[in-house]
Amino acid sequence: MTREALLERYRQLPLPTRRDEHWRFTDLSGFDPDAWEGTAPAARGPSGAASMLELDVAGVATLDEAGISLERAPDGIRFEPLTDDHPLLGSLVGADDKFSAHNAAVWQHGLLLHVPAGVEVERPLYLRVGNGAEGGALHWRVLVVAEPGSRFTLVEELASATGDVSGYANAAVEIVVREGAKVEYVNVQNLSQKTWLFASCHARVERDAELDWVAGGFGSANGKVRIQNDLAGPGATSRVTGAYFADGTQHLDYDTYQLHLAPSTTSDFAFKGALRDHATAVWRGMIRVEQGAQKTNAYQENRNLLLSRDANANSIPGLEILANDVRCTHGATLGQVDREQLFYLMARGLSRPEAERLIVRGFFQDVLDRVELEPVRTALGDALEARIPHA
Repeated sequence: MTREALLERYRQLPLPTRRDEHWRFTDLSGFDPDAWEGTAPAARGPSGAASMLELDVAGVATLDEAGISLERAPDGIRFEPLTDDHPLLGSLVGADDKFSAHNAAVWQHGLLLHVPAGVEVERPLYLRVGNGAEGGALHWRVLVVAEPGSRFTLVEELASATGDVSGYANAAVEIVVREGAKVEYVNVQNLSQKTWLFASCHARVERDAELDWVAGGFGSANGKVRIQNDLAGPGATSRVTGAYFADGTQHLDYDTYQLHLAPSTTSDFAFKGALRDHATAVWRGMIRVEQGAQKTNAYQENRNLLLSRDANANSIPGLEILANDVRCTHGATLGQVDREQLFYLMARGLSRPEAERLIVRGFFQDVLDRVELEPVRTALGDALEARIPHA
């Protein structure tokens, strides 16, 4: 479809409401995508915002309202601006809903990462996305193609120039993992609590390939992040690890989908969140096993820790199984801080914030242990603890 046709489709699609099942717990009242300014060029201030991660990287790309720039790119791979004519663009994330259609119609800047067959990139590649134009909209795309037998890591970090920047961020991420390849994709967002964030993320994992996905959510005001992994070839494996912390009036919404299309595939989705003040979180997970996808092994869980009486979380797991020789399980829990643990720690001289930080670290430890990159694991743990006030 042409950009004009995509824009017309976007205009015809309705804004989701709470009458739509997937938006039942996320209220978009008062939000108008058209009210935000376009991606007008802006100063590269966001790139100077404090990073959560300290990484020894092989390549660096910076993307914001002004465009995309490459500070460093390794030889032997394509680590470059994404163009409209790439044959895989839109093959996984199309224009099926209001926000993916908006992105498809107006995105201007994106990153292509294409790693040839058999190539192993030892150090991570790093993409920093900065939201810095007050009242602006930032639409970008990421396309990752891992050819057979390749191995690499891409780290994408979203940040705002300051905590007061208001904006509308809309992302589309497509990942194709060919036969026998292994990809680790890390996405961490610490946008301002005045920014609306919407993201459509879709991966296809082929025969004997592996995708390890890490999602960290700390910022934004409201919105929805959708993550879908298609296990498309025998022996394909995907693992998604999510950790989030919300406070104030933040509202985080994760919508995950594990689609098993081939036999002998494995998926493992684990999301944990902690909530303070009046914050809310939504996690909706679906495992679907198609006919013929025998020997599927799939798991999903969502566990939330409430640090205040006014915080709230909603977990909606689901299964759609059309095969008869599978192992599919799910779990969801919601609970307050254990008072006995809190009393035990405070009785030994810790202040309440110190005790809560220790409990939060313990709550998240099992999902942090799933993160292979040690600097990312450390940064996520530190960021989670830092959200507990010192007094």
